[in-house]
Amino acid sequence: MVHERAGQVALPEDLVNVDAMLAAYYDLVPDPGNIDQRVVFGTSGHRGSSLKTSFNDLHIAATTQAIVEYRAGQGVDGPLFIGKDTHGLSLPAWKTALEVLVANGVNVRAEREDEYTPTPAVSRAIIVYNRDNDGPRADGIVVTPSHNPPTDGGFKYNPPHGGPADTDATSAIAARANELMADPSGIKRDRPYDEIADGIERHDYRTAYCEDLKNVIDLDAIRGAKLKIGAHPLGGAAVQYWQYIADNLDIGLEVIDPTVDPAWPFMTLDWDGKIRMDCSSPYAMASLIENKDTYDISTGNDADADRHGIVTPDGGLMNPNHYLAVAISYLYSHRPGWKPDAGVGKTLVSSSFIDKVTADLGRTLVEVPVGFKWFVPGLMTGDIGFGGEESAGASFLTLDGQTWTTDKDGILLCLLASEILAVTGKSPSQIYAEMEDKYGHSAYARVDAPANREQKAKLAKLSPEDVTATELAGEPIVAKLTRAPGNDAPIGGLKVTTEHAWFAARPSGTEDVYKIYAESLKGAEHLAEVQAAAREVVSAALG
Repeated sequence: MVHERAGQVALPEDLVNVDAMLAAYYDLVPDPGNIDQRVVFGTSGHRGSSLKTSFNDLHIAATTQAIVEYRAGQGVDGPLFIGKDTHGLSLPAWKTALEVLVANGVNVRAEREDEYTPTPAVSRAIIVYNRDNDGPRADGIVVTPSHNPPTDGGFKYNPPHGGPADTDATSAIAARANELMADPSGIKRDRPYDEIADGIERHDYRTAYCEDLKNVIDLDAIRGAKLKIGAHPLGGAAVQYWQYIADNLDIGLEVIDPTVDPAWPFMTLDWDGKIRMDCSSPYAMASLIENKDTYDISTGNDADADRHGIVTPDGGLMNPNHYLAVAISYLYSHRPGWKPDAGVGKTLVSSSFIDKVTADLGRTLVEVPVGFKWFVPGLMTGDIGFGGEESAGASFLTLDGQTWTTDKDGILLCLLASEILAVTGKSPSQIYAEMEDKYGHSAYARVDAPANREQKAKLAKLSPEDVTATELAGEPIVAKLTRAPGNDAPIGGLKVTTEHAWFAARPSGTEDVYKIYAESLKGAEHLAEVQAAAREVVSAALG
């Protein structure tokens, strides 16, 4: 059910008590014997809330020590780049991490206390350092819970390839962190942040990243088109980057609202009445949609700027899948510096529209499980030109076919929308409307269904043989997948396809639900039938 005030500006009673949240970070000590208070790495690191004793000082100290030991075991002894977003818990967690890193003698590079660093800027810094230096390799940490509510904190590790750590790494780090929480004597930490601050090497992520954009986006085309561009950071880490771009790159861009406040009082409530910086949500992006005619292109980012939201005068907020399809169609027609056989990367819960676009381009479709980490190898070699997720996260190669980032880059995808308009004379939503005339109308949605811990575990380990159904919403089933076609990796769930529709079911890593992604090329009514049938198929398979 959609909350009655979804899309409306938050009221005082909706706001978190930031002081209480910060006090809890230091005062509450997690119990490593309590499964809800342990370090758990999902697809994007460890996340939790200090108020629930799931993201506190001990969690971060133990996890940082575990990362120090892990990187040493992997022979990684170059600099460690660390960045933080604007969530209230990010600054204290960043300080905790720096105290442990310095005590362990790690060569750390950090922004200043009053600076914020998007996830893609950390990825870019790692890639550029390792590209330009033959010696010890660099890696990084990003302190962010992404688009999660203001109460949450997040902490993730990026190894030397610059992208999200794989399951082997995160499992080892989480296991060691939980051991250290049980016995903190193994955590090296001898001086508070204020005593070590002056000795920390500060890294200017912002200038390096923004000045490098000319190598991945056709900024000259944007300048020449004289567009009026609006960029809304949604109170996140992109705020200083968009201001730099507005002040220095001369592309007709202005920052819509530079406000940073850890309570996010300026945000409109998301679908469930929570404050959430989800730039793919029409409720969180309500203020941009309402003012869509003010700019030729307006954009939003989540708190760590690894996701993008694109708003056009003719189409409002674009569905992320629609924009990915347009971006792919445009890029592979306007990037002659890429390998002629560079494939197209998509997650298997992204729109089948992308399959059709890729086939028309004559490119290879590389379909992988959910998680941007699966695109890292291809983006490193240039064998994948573009990798994108249905949740509005993507990145792509530089103009000459080199690696840009191996993590999602929301700033990049926002700028691409302006390039597309500048070069084609059409907004991305206008181009998508033309694509629908060619490929048909896609109805796509994600819904949740209840599932307990045991059911979620069983769903993650299903085999195709566990599915006995032969048809889905009136169509014969043509494929039952528990491994991704692009790399044969387990998908941690199930995907079922027919000629005109598909659904995928995956357990949530943080809630007692499983997620049903579904799409129909026969319209919204058929999509609803697919979603209902999906629940029946999954229920039968789970017994």
